[in-house]
Amino acid sequence: MQKTIVIGSDHAGFSMKTYLIHQLKQQGFCIEDKGTYSEEPVDFSPIAQLVAETVAVDVSKQGLLVCGTGIGMSIMANKVPGIRASLVHDLFSAKATREHNNANVLCMGARVISPAMGWEIASVWLNTEFLGGKHERRIQYIADYEANKHK
Repeated sequence: MQKTIVIGSDHAGFSMKTYLIHQLKQQGFCIEDKGTYSEEPVDFSPIAQLVAETVAVDVSKQGLLVCGTGIGMSIMANKVPGIRASLVHDLFSAKATREHNNANVLCMGARVISPAMGWEIASVWLNTEFLGGKHERRIQYIADYEANKHK
């Protein structure tokens, strides 16, 4: 079964998002593109929310978000219960956030890294498995906090 990637960007991340979609399709991933669809200015928050909510209701999917810095997208995505979005601009962090944090949304900044580097990061992130073990208890702490906070 092909893995589904839910992807979104604002206008600043549109070019990188387009590049990532091309690369993902070449690798056989299914893509759900939640916008934006041009370089016309658009707010990042609704797009990040849509990607995060889609991933939160279907744990078989992973999300990719791109804006100018990746900061706004990661802040918004992390407001959605069940989302562990990580802002990543290097290969070590891409691997660590999957192994240790079981991140389900990857955020990157198109004004910070090149599209080629974005693809390298996404490749590492998508091909790294959660280690479980002692990390499972840490992730459970986050889930418990969210569950109690949102009652």
